[in-house]
Amino acid sequence: MAQTKTATAPATKRAPRTLAGTVSQATDNARAQLVAQYEAALRLMQDGKYDKAHTAFDKMLAAGAGELSDRVRMYATACSQQMAKGKNDFANCEEQYDYAISLLNDGHYEDAREHFKLILKENEKADYAFYGLAVLASMTGDSHRCLEHLTEAIRQNPRNRIQARADSDFQDMADDPRFTELLYPEA
Repeated sequence: MAQTKTATAPATKRAPRTLAGTVSQATDNARAQLVAQYEAALRLMQDGKYDKAHTAFDKMLAAGAGELSDRVRMYATACSQQMAKGKNDFANCEEQYDYAISLLNDGHYEDAREHFKLILKENEKADYAFYGLAVLASMTGDSHRCLEHLTEAIRQNPRNRIQARADSDFQDMADDPRFTELLYPEA
């Protein structure tokens, strides 16, 4: 007996079925596009780009987010909260310095560094910001930067030398001869 080969028809993609029938190709494509936009906005949010993520979520809501509306609204609100959290209005550099010190004391070293640098960007003669950077460097074990910043703070305001002598934040630097020379040049 000879076997006959039967030709099979090429596989065609069937449209998804619902209780009401089949979903149109246009609806299926629109949903896929919506999900792609949603995922892209989530990636922006996860990368800390809250402003861009918020804009993407708002566009989705304006265009009609369908079944994702509640989630999109929730994430848009979370982005707004994160953006508001990062913004602080300071009356002057001294207020910003106090805030940076509180960040430093709470262990938020990078945020504190950013505020000290913002102070210096506004006023390069802000000796207290150099002093804060010196304390930060001491606390994080960066003796070289500590000495650089403390040297500049003392150069701009010699009273910083007296303050540093009594500051317990520099206790890790006490054994460094360069630190001792900087604080007690007359010895």
